[in-house]
Amino acid sequence: MHKIIQWRWGIFISLIVLTAALFVAAPNLTKQAEEAGSFQLADDMDSQRAQAILDEAGKSDKTISLVYEFESIGETERTDVARVIEELKQNETVVTDVLNPFESEETEAQLVSEDGRIVLVPITVEGTTEEINAFADDVRENVLPQEETVYITGEEIINNDVNLSAQEGLKKTEIITVVLIFGLLLLVFRSIVTPFIPLIAVGFTYLLSQSFVAFFVDWFGFPVSNYTQIFLVAILFGIGTDYCILLLSRYKEELSAGHAIEDAIVNTYKTAGRTVLISGLAVFVGFAAIGFADFPIFKSAVAVAVGIAVLLLILFTVVPFFMATLKQRLFWPSKKAGEHHDSKLWASLSRLSVNRPFVSILVVGLITVPVLFTYDDARSFNTVDEIGDGYDSVRGLNLISEGFGQGESLPVQVILRQDQAITESEVPYIEKFASELEKVEGVNGVRALTRPTGEIIDDFYVDTQLGEVSDGLSEAQTGLGDVQTGLDEIEQGLNGIVGQLPSGSTNAGAPLAEAAAGLNQLNGQLGLIGQGLTATQNIPAAVGQLGQVSAGLTQIESGINEAASALNAQGSQVGELGSGLAQLATGVAEANDGLGQIESGLGEAVSFLQQLSEADALRETGVYLPEGTLTSDAFSPAVERYVFDEGMATQLEVVLEMDPYSPEAIDTVETVKATMDRVVTDTPFEDTTIGYAGISSINSDLNETSTSDFNRTVAIMLVTLFIVLTVLFRSMVMPLYMIGSLLLTYYTSAAITELIFVEGLGYDGISWAVPFFGFVMLIALGIDYSIFLLDRFREESLSGMTVRDALVHSMTKMGTVIMTAAVILAGTFGAMIPSGVLSLVQIATIVITGLLLYGLIVLPLLIPAITVSFGDGVWWPFKRKVEDR
Repeated sequence: MHKIIQWRWGIFISLIVLTAALFVAAPNLTKQAEEAGSFQLADDMDSQRAQAILDEAGKSDKTISLVYEFESIGETERTDVARVIEELKQNETVVTDVLNPFESEETEAQLVSEDGRIVLVPITVEGTTEEINAFADDVRENVLPQEETVYITGEEIINNDVNLSAQEGLKKTEIITVVLIFGLLLLVFRSIVTPFIPLIAVGFTYLLSQSFVAFFVDWFGFPVSNYTQIFLVAILFGIGTDYCILLLSRYKEELSAGHAIEDAIVNTYKTAGRTVLISGLAVFVGFAAIGFADFPIFKSAVAVAVGIAVLLLILFTVVPFFMATLKQRLFWPSKKAGEHHDSKLWASLSRLSVNRPFVSILVVGLITVPVLFTYDDARSFNTVDEIGDGYDSVRGLNLISEGFGQGESLPVQVILRQDQAITESEVPYIEKFASELEKVEGVNGVRALTRPTGEIIDDFYVDTQLGEVSDGLSEAQTGLGDVQTGLDEIEQGLNGIVGQLPSGSTNAGAPLAEAAAGLNQLNGQLGLIGQGLTATQNIPAAVGQLGQVSAGLTQIESGINEAASALNAQGSQVGELGSGLAQLATGVAEANDGLGQIESGLGEAVSFLQQLSEADALRETGVYLPEGTLTSDAFSPAVERYVFDEGMATQLEVVLEMDPYSPEAIDTVETVKATMDRVVTDTPFEDTTIGYAGISSINSDLNETSTSDFNRTVAIMLVTLFIVLTVLFRSMVMPLYMIGSLLLTYYTSAAITELIFVEGLGYDGISWAVPFFGFVMLIALGIDYSIFLLDRFREESLSGMTVRDALVHSMTKMGTVIMTAAVILAGTFGAMIPSGVLSLVQIATIVITGLLLYGLIVLPLLIPAITVSFGDGVWWPFKRKVEDR
């Protein structure tokens, strides 16, 4: 420290130059956070697997929507919508397609609400998030009519609004934090000069830390998110101010004791400096442990560890510079302010906690335990809640939910991709998947290749097809009956003509009698064929028999024609009989044609039934697609929409009944995944790559990732803290109840926060990132205060005091320090509340509640009670060493 004081001007000027140079040269951390995105899920997650399939297939286009709200739709409104669509199509850089809701009855049914009030215009776009949002801004300003209510919404637009809200919140937080800290320091020190010292020190720290982190992002792929800068501001200003108060107060104490300036500075850093170093190290370890997280958004908080390291450097260089340079003027105009006087509150609390430890523990239990029983750990993944309905993107999304159902706005996409093109024989399984998914509780409908509009196509199901075959057989039976009736009439006509033939006409009579007998025989055969058509298995035989009957009719027709020719040659009355025979022959020909049509129809039925018998998927799915269905013109729109990647991939759109951002949607997606895993087994799609796209799927992955990462990272953090505290305090007992008391404080604070936001304000739960960040912040920062108290306790114990006396003395001396530090740190987190970003408000609520609960109740009542209960065993497995004085 003597060298630092000696070289203080060189060090101070060097830091100014370094800070300015890095600030100018460093990349833009805000921009890096925007580019990093909000979630950054691992590549093996279901939603990312789906996105990879879409990207590889060139189907990564995104959809945003214009949402109109009309009182009624007339020709004027239709014309306005058409005009906007034509203008949108002019932007070929971003826009790839625009769907006109009025181009057909089908699209109108899908894109116009039932009450005719809300109209949806889907726009397919490509490009970066920045390009898409720039396009949206241009549309708002230059394309959309100002006199109509119309919004632009979509996942890209909403996420951009969340980022903008976070950045605006950061600016508010920075300003409020500086003003708040300056005001608090004025109250603490009652000096105009002193408040500037912490602000300058933390200002140096923040600028340097931000520059270092920005460089690390570029050089090493350091994790970054929207939370990074906000946490740097809140934590560095909070604990930086706390540490400065300790150092400046001790410095004032040393000056008051009559020590020279340099000696006062050296003594300050030997005592308060040691506490700051230990506390800073504990906080550093806590945030550095976050580096073991897998989830980048969680991992981004490790930037605070960089800030802590820089803070310690500044506290041991810049603060001594001002102490040595300003001397007593550092506290101008106050002469007596700055010391932390004995705390009367903590002195009275010490009498309870030290003398009646059981009662003290009981009091803490009565305050915290009932609240813990209300804690459900309810979490929300609703991005929209982050910014509220003050943004057009949220208003548009709410209109879609109102007009078309909540799930319709953002359906879940089930993506299947295999290594070869999907064949017609495999398509029935897609219908099976759709049918099974539609049965899942919470699913409102499924759109797929086999049901493009979500409606089941009955003609694809074999029961419908067999019904049509059955109807065809009934028609064939009816046709055969009609043929039989006609042949009966012809037979009777022949017999009548035979009876009218004059004697001597045997050359015509015998063949005609034979023809009549033949007709009678064929008619009887047709009757048997008709009876046989009641069973489909008799159809092939019936076709062959009809061929034989047809051949017989052809012979009979030929015979009748020959007889007619012979009779016509005889002239007079017999010739008239020949004309009648010719008409009967024509009737036989017509009957034969009818049989031919019936035979053809039955032949098609035979072919169809043969194909059914060879369809492997039929037994498992009950679905059969006739050959050529996929390539037909009628089916091409469905193929174009639901099949991609050269025919190797297909998608199913699962429309949920509930809000796609809700916890219930996550549960439904999990059931959808389990259903797909079950139904693809033993099908041609068993080895297919399956992914799940859509916000509900992303939130499902977020839930899984955040939960597992929270559990793992918290365990690493607590174990690391335990090891560090064991080494620093030479005790394994103290670290256990220090950490345990903070765990109690965190869960009590989380329960109170849940009561406020879920039970009180009606949110689905606490934002998904809040438990992780709230835990890390409260544990890493709260450990400071237990270190402040127990390090002083260690110091007094080493001087020879008993455990009881050391505790009472430590609490009396440190109470004001800890409460002041807790209030200042709570105040810096309170500056996050006006940001308007829900997750930041909730994190601030947890930390503020926890700091005040810990500083006013848990630390002064529980920690001393447990410590005095252990007695000298508090040093286990080490032994207390009393220093010679």
